[in-house]
Amino acid sequence: METSDILKKVRQIEIKTKGLSKHIFSGEYQSAFKGRGMSFSEVRDYQYGDDVRNIDWNVTARTGDPFVKVFEEERELTLMLVVDLSRSALFGTVNQFKNELITEICAVLAFSAIQNNDKVGAILFAENVKKYIPPKKGKKHILRIIRELLDDRSEAKGTDLKKALGYLSNVQKKKAIVFVVSDFLTEDYLDDLRLANKRHDMIGIRIYDQREEALPNVGLIRAEDAETGVVKIIDSASKKVRDMYNAWYLDHIEYFKTCFNQSKADTINIRTDEDYVKLLMKFFKKRAH
Repeated sequence: METSDILKKVRQIEIKTKGLSKHIFSGEYQSAFKGRGMSFSEVRDYQYGDDVRNIDWNVTARTGDPFVKVFEEERELTLMLVVDLSRSALFGTVNQFKNELITEICAVLAFSAIQNNDKVGAILFAENVKKYIPPKKGKKHILRIIRELLDDRSEAKGTDLKKALGYLSNVQKKKAIVFVVSDFLTEDYLDDLRLANKRHDMIGIRIYDQREEALPNVGLIRAEDAETGVVKIIDSASKKVRDMYNAWYLDHIEYFKTCFNQSKADTINIRTDEDYVKLLMKFFKKRAH
């Protein structure tokens, strides 16, 4: 995509998603996530009835008098977007490609966050981590993230969420709200997801297209593996071939569900022909209660 085309697309996404964030999502986002974390504020003299678990033993030992730690709700949060840039996202049969929907959803979440004075960062990955954008505030920063999401994916072969989650755990030490946005056609990331969810508030957004769920019976198909670029002729008239594809697809979806359930992390499933506004609103309202 040419630079002028990218800038034009960024502007289109900004106009659409910033409006959604301002008028719809900012309040829901705040209700869903604000005040969920507690940060250390100060120490004060121990008073009768204080929880002994909050005693600051270092200060108590130094002064000879009992002191307790005082905590307050975190008002400034960090939103991290862990986004799949692999070529499998360059697919869509109804309203838009998966990668276009991914970019819009990330933009909505990012604008919602900065309107609540939160920082936003991003980890963009495919077979490796492609780009790390440290958390910052401001519209200019969000537009940079959108530009990176629109960048060329032709060299992005394969998907390795395990590496991306490992990278997240290394660079993001402070607790963050983390949205992992992908089609999740990958595996072997359960342990890393569990580890990440111990520190962060992890949410998986699975983006998929209705045509991915089953291989149509249309005879011989010249199919290119979006991840590897390998071209094969597939006989879709063969029930065995269709069943093999269906089993492969369902295995990945089941693995996605199992990983997030076992990690006690939330998920959102969004199809390319669905209204993502309603689905995100439903999720935010559920989290607020």
